[in-house]
Amino acid sequence: MDNLFQMNFAKAQVDAISNLGLAHIGDGVFEVLVRSYLCAKGDQTVKTLHRDSVNMVKAPAQAKFAEKLLPLLTQEEFAYYRRGKNAHTHAAPKSASPKEYAMATGVETLFGALYLFGKTERLNALFQRVMEELYGL
Repeated sequence: MDNLFQMNFAKAQVDAISNLGLAHIGDGVFEVLVRSYLCAKGDQTVKTLHRDSVNMVKAPAQAKFAEKLLPLLTQEEFAYYRRGKNAHTHAAPKSASPKEYAMATGVETLFGALYLFGKTERLNALFQRVMEELYGL
């Protein structure tokens, strides 16, 4: 594991990680993609970048992201999404319904799995396609 920016786990390695473990890494991956997207949009203040990134990584926003994402997934990708969506989380934040939180966890789990597989091109393609639909990237 020489390059932590370019992972290349085998399926058995990814499958051995808990649902919430995959969501944990996927949360970070999603956040980096959102921050990169916002910075690429152009000149914004740090305050605006922070506010917009927080709004885009909240569970309700990730649930909307999931709705657009689901039709684009392969069967294997959908299985990782479902694995995260069905994970037994203890509580949803006040800003999200349990359904939104479950959908957000599904997105994070999928993004964690894709990252660990080293499928960064696929991650980027899915992210950009959904951002186009939601925000006009």
